[in-house]
Amino acid sequence: MRIIAGKHRGRRLHIPKNLPVRPTTDRAREALFSILNQKFDFSTSHILDLYAGTGSVSYEFCSRGATEVTAVDQHAGCARYITQTAKELDLPLRVYRQNCIQYLEKCRSKYNIIFADPPYALAEETFQKIVNILSENKLLEANGLFVLEHGEQLNFSAESLFVEQRKYGGCVFSFFEFKN
Repeated sequence: MRIIAGKHRGRRLHIPKNLPVRPTTDRAREALFSILNQKFDFSTSHILDLYAGTGSVSYEFCSRGATEVTAVDQHAGCARYITQTAKELDLPLRVYRQNCIQYLEKCRSKYNIIFADPPYALAEETFQKIVNILSENKLLEANGLFVLEHGEQLNFSAESLFVEQRKYGGCVFSFFEFKN
């Protein structure tokens, strides 16, 4: 895995083999950030990375100038790896080892961008619960964006907050906007 752009562009990261992760591919991350770069100034954005896994999306935000990034993952090895890598690269990254749904239910912060990459095998109801909690608890700033990475079998286009869907190989990004 490598960081695609920004201060740490081209930096290769070696992921421990014992982590239960499916990192977002370089190609998909590059496409995602091409979209996000047009909509946000990362240096003034508060960003949340749920189901952070290896932290690849968090590192990309930080490398591109984000000053407030929070990564949440319940796996001890993942949280430890993200914390260690953030320290080595001197990234402005806070890491929480916690269940993502529980984190969202208790969260009182607001974010400009929320990215979630849950295991593709999660029940569709869990994906739906994430969207509902974000909406009910108003965790996004005005004109904030929620990006959900999921497999091809799910389709959220009927959701009222759904904006668009982009597919890159077996990876799908669904975009949701929460207008205030």
